[in-house]
Amino acid sequence: PTTSTRMDKFTKDMMEIGIMGMIGKAERKQPTIDLIKEYKSMYLIATGGAAYLISQSIKGAKTLAFEEMGMEAIYEFEVKDMPVTVAVDTEGNSIHTTGPQKWRAI
Repeated sequence: PTTSTRMDKFTKDMMEIGIMGMIGKAERKQPTIDLIKEYKSMYLIATGGAAYLISQSIKGAKTLAFEEMGMEAIYEFEVKDMPVTVAVDTEGNSIHTTGPQKWRAI
């Protein structure tokens, strides 16, 4: 989505239809992280400004729901070597929490 946190209110609905993960740029709020963990999903982050590079890794795309929402529709992607980072894993570990903790410990 263009603004990840703006989509937080829809996360439960998306998880209930079985999505495997989401891609965005910003950190997610704790209730959303809890849902990601509950549904064993994931949240991937992409570097802002790298849209062209990321788009080159999408080999196929199919709109699954909410086509009228444009970029915020739900898509199924076929990807190869997509340059994204796991921000929230299936256990609810968030890089936005663990990263600063590790950095401060150095």
